[in-house]
Amino acid sequence: MNDRLLSFLGICRRAKKLVIGADVAAQSAKEGRSRLILCASDFSQSSLKRVSEAAAQNGVPVITLGYSKEELSLALGKLCGVLSIEDDGFAAKLTQMINDQTQRR
Repeated sequence: MNDRLLSFLGICRRAKKLVIGADVAAQSAKEGRSRLILCASDFSQSSLKRVSEAAAQNGVPVITLGYSKEELSLALGKLCGVLSIEDDGFAAKLTQMINDQTQRR
């Protein structure tokens, strides 16, 4: 895996600062643990709405990535379409990496 962003997500997972799944991410936002929510580009709109509402109510940013569910799943070793980052440092670094990636395109 050569993609730095996907590799960094793997680090977040190994550090146990990343949770996978729409229900878990929404619950993480509601409980104030989530710092950033990331969605796959092909994530279901109905599920995205539910997660986005929970995030908006608790001031958690939601970013849609340029990766499909399949790409995220391969990188993380588990089927996933939405991720919740539960650490300020990891969330800040991921936001910076996403912004840098977007500027290069």
